[in-house]
Amino acid sequence: MATPEPLTLYAADGVRIDAGHTRHEGDVCFVLAHGFTCSWRQPALRRIAAALGRHGGVIGIDFRGHGRSGGHSTVGDREVLDVDAAVAAARRRGYGRIVLTGFSMGGAVVVRHAALHGGVDAVVSVSAPARWYYRGTAPMRRVHWVIERRAGRMAVRLARGTRIAPNGWDPIPEAPHEVAGRIAPVPLLVVHGAADSFFPVEHGHQLYRAASDPKELWIEPGFGHAEVAATPDLINRLALWATSAVSAARVPEEPPPSGALRD
Repeated sequence: MATPEPLTLYAADGVRIDAGHTRHEGDVCFVLAHGFTCSWRQPALRRIAAALGRHGGVIGIDFRGHGRSGGHSTVGDREVLDVDAAVAAARRRGYGRIVLTGFSMGGAVVVRHAALHGGVDAVVSVSAPARWYYRGTAPMRRVHWVIERRAGRMAVRLARGTRIAPNGWDPIPEAPHEVAGRIAPVPLLVVHGAADSFFPVEHGHQLYRAASDPKELWIEPGFGHAEVAATPDLINRLALWATSAVSAARVPEEPPPSGALRD
């Protein structure tokens, strides 16, 4: 596994973002967005980065409030600015085609970034919530306790090093399903596990229905939730889908036959 080049990026609101870049000689770069309480430096994310790195460059980031980044987590809201800083870093390094690849909270963030900021060439959203405030599973009830209670925020800071903004959302940001239709014509792949214990498959279906073509939905049998459950085979298939999607989007129009008229 190649050692990533350490990067220090700055989001538009001044928050310092820790990142790592694995170089690839091709034109494609994957911006890798992790789930809540994770970090690009963790083994699961490093394995995913290594698998993606066989198909393109990779820039993994720590979202604000996570890992070695500054600031406080807004749990899917201002994290779009962190992704935007990574996209800009990829462009500065000469990559022509950027694929956002996000897991769980990161999956929601990449959908929101592509819809609200644009400037990317494909989006892969894995295990993402389609809507906010979902409490239908025991794991998500625990997540809400962590986010909404002072004791929960203190516990996750001590256990995982994740710093959560204490004041909640004001205003409430657009949910992924509310903005997914704006991603087109950029291709979107929605991936959800049939065995996801956090968000049932209805979230994948809702996100897919809200999006416009070109779009694709994979409901993966036996797949659980996000980074930890992602197999090398799944990551390889995601990367092949993405490289094919961005290549198809760049196919030049064939010139008309000699003497033919154009509109």
